[in-house]
Amino acid sequence: MKVAGFAGFSGAGKTTLVTQLIPALRAMGLRVSVVKHAHHKFDIDHPGKDSFRHRAAGAFEVVVASDRRLALMREFEQPAQLTVHHLLAELYNGVDWVLVEGFRDSNLLKIEVWRPEAGHPVRYPHDDFIAAVATPLPAALPEPTLRPVLDLDDPPAVARWLADNGERFDYNPELFA
Repeated sequence: MKVAGFAGFSGAGKTTLVTQLIPALRAMGLRVSVVKHAHHKFDIDHPGKDSFRHRAAGAFEVVVASDRRLALMREFEQPAQLTVHHLLAELYNGVDWVLVEGFRDSNLLKIEVWRPEAGHPVRYPHDDFIAAVATPLPAALPEPTLRPVLDLDDPPAVARWLADNGERFDYNPELFA
């Protein structure tokens, strides 16, 4: 399994890039999963659904499955400090790539997504885990870099770069245990 993180400030275009990379990688015959960092009180379940009622009744875990999908919801009695590595361990082993959105401070290799008009600083000068920078305007980068600079507006090219550099993104969970 190969794991690539996508880091950047809100509004940089991480979600847009990831959602465009998924079909580009799938077109190469690859199976892709996504891990997304969410805010504290997100919910994927809705009042009135059986699974919501089970959780409201106090179930620690609820698994909902059909012949087409599976969803696992787990409630923590106390706030849990899960790392991206905990979440990667939950994934199906038969996946080729995992695209990780958020977790910008993780020790995963990642692509920094940066837009000059957003007005946020860049991370690459101070983050050794930034493998490349994706931006629509390379000339606007505030500091020079020896890292590859990818065209944020060309997701198929970013997908090709990932595929061509896949060995760099091989994930070994033992290194993070």
